[in-house]
Amino acid sequence: MSLEIPDGLGDLLRDFTVAVLRDRPNDLYDFAVDYFSKVKETRKPKSIPMYVIVDEDDEGAGEPDKEQFKPKTRKYNRYARRQSVSAERYDPEADDDDEDKVIYPKTDEQRERLTEAVCGILLFRCLEPEQMQDVIDAMFEKAVKPGEYVIHQGDDGDNFYVIDHGLYDVLVNVNDQEKKIHRFDNRGSFGELALMYNMPRSASIVAVSDGVLWAMDRNSFRRIILRSAFKKRKMYEELLENVTMLKSLEPYERMNLADALVTRNFSDGETIIAQGDEADGMYFVESGMIRVTINHPEGGEEEVGRHGAGKYFGELALIENKPRSANVYAIGKVKVAFLERDSFERLLGPCLDIMKRNSEIYKNYTESS
Repeated sequence: MSLEIPDGLGDLLRDFTVAVLRDRPNDLYDFAVDYFSKVKETRKPKSIPMYVIVDEDDEGAGEPDKEQFKPKTRKYNRYARRQSVSAERYDPEADDDDEDKVIYPKTDEQRERLTEAVCGILLFRCLEPEQMQDVIDAMFEKAVKPGEYVIHQGDDGDNFYVIDHGLYDVLVNVNDQEKKIHRFDNRGSFGELALMYNMPRSASIVAVSDGVLWAMDRNSFRRIILRSAFKKRKMYEELLENVTMLKSLEPYERMNLADALVTRNFSDGETIIAQGDEADGMYFVESGMIRVTINHPEGGEEEVGRHGAGKYFGELALIENKPRSANVYAIGKVKVAFLERDSFERLLGPCLDIMKRNSEIYKNYTESS
């Protein structure tokens, strides 16, 4: 099936991004809750256009012809309000065609620099190792000079960009004047929204210094990133549907939870969590078996259970804000879905009562041991 982008989603995302860039909140999650609560209450259109940019707000894709990357000199209204974009729909369930894969040869030094540049980008965190290799293969190097426009506001998206090094200003047209609203300083990425939502560029990106970017064309971006995100969400939604504790969640809450999960792999005998450690999140077993043990004060460990796919663990320390109360080890190869602490607190509120009741099992066992 084809992905249908809801009407108004692009505008909503752009408005929120401008608000974040303007107010620069210390806590993005609290700010988002307050912002969208106000939007829901007023339901009024904004008095100024919404712009999107920054690490996750501008997009691009296109054929990797080097001619496309020459500075543009033609005259046109780059800052016109959004126009309709006639772009092909992408079907994330369609089979990948190996012939569509793009590979740019790279030296060992280039691959090392690119790997370092992409390792901290949130957009790539759901990718498996082989998919990350596809990302590295599909990206090509682009040098820029001071004053060169990488992206023009109002243009169709052509490429997604990752910064290797250099300074880049984000400019939006306000009352026919370009205003700087952000600066990338030797790190970050931009250009994905236009590719994901088939919308024109919502801001301009101009190089302030000599720099180097890594670019990925539209087709590669969709084939690797969008398809991976779709498959990840579908897989996690199916996993979460079988977790009894989560039956109290609404479908959209489970969807948000699925988007927040990150896959982690463990080998036989490897420690997943250790008793006494600080809790950083909770886990859902995707595949394989885990072994749970408790340390005795006089020494040694006692096994208290084994669990397979669909089970969860690690929530007790988060609920009670205490160190881990048990050890968990992998039996054979184990794949788990990890939910970090902040996401746990934000997304699993409706399930806390059930979790607290289940936590009594651990307490009762400990007291009777």
